[in-house]
Amino acid sequence: MLGRKLIVAAVACLLPVFAQAAGGGYLETVHIQPSNKASLQRGSRTYVNYCIGCHSLNYLRYNRMANDLGLPADIVEENLIFTSDENGEHHKVTDMMHSAMTTEYGKGAFGAAPPDLSLIARSRGVDWLYTYLKTFYVDESRTGTGHNNLAFPDVGMPNVMWELQGLQRPIYTEADDGHGSTHKVFEGFEQVTEGTLSAAEYDKVVRDLVNFLHYAAEPGRAQRISMGIWVMLFLFVFTAGAYVLKKEWWRDVR
Repeated sequence: MLGRKLIVAAVACLLPVFAQAAGGGYLETVHIQPSNKASLQRGSRTYVNYCIGCHSLNYLRYNRMANDLGLPADIVEENLIFTSDENGEHHKVTDMMHSAMTTEYGKGAFGAAPPDLSLIARSRGVDWLYTYLKTFYVDESRTGTGHNNLAFPDVGMPNVMWELQGLQRPIYTEADDGHGSTHKVFEGFEQVTEGTLSAAEYDKVVRDLVNFLHYAAEPGRAQRISMGIWVMLFLFVFTAGAYVLKKEWWRDVR
């Protein structure tokens, strides 16, 4: 009886998670490599080339990124810092990764200021972020941007990487719901124009970018995990030693 109650309680706790996933609609799965520094370096390059113009990483400094990703500070300063502060001075390697776009300009251009991406991978999840970056499509009804998104319908952001991906359009089929009504079922995308990258190459770019944003959400994750492993090993050795010592001390006690 107790076991059944525990199972029911666990399912009840997970229901909001399932509901959120179901409410999000179409979702792809991505397998990132947080320890792959080459992937993180490529992702950082994509971020500063396509994202930082609108989206900041307000909780990450350039020099912290350089140290964690194995990049020389001078290389970062010369090749990955393109923005300036509100006084027009070029950002330095010791600065946070701020966007050059002001909140007021973002609201005027997009209706809402583009969000900071520091915690986007934690708040949305890497699968959602990966799906979002891959599922922009042509939508003539969107007079502002001409694009829409499968993971985030009616999003105000244009497809900034359309030249890499090319333009695509979703394919839907009609399905019977078994109650006399039909609904649209997403089947895939058809390519409208080719991009500069193949589908496999673009997929790699997106995976690297998601991997970098996953790192940016918690830069100390790798260090914390490494330290945690050593702490667990210490506790294991300490427990084994304490047990042997206890046996020795109590050996003659009846």
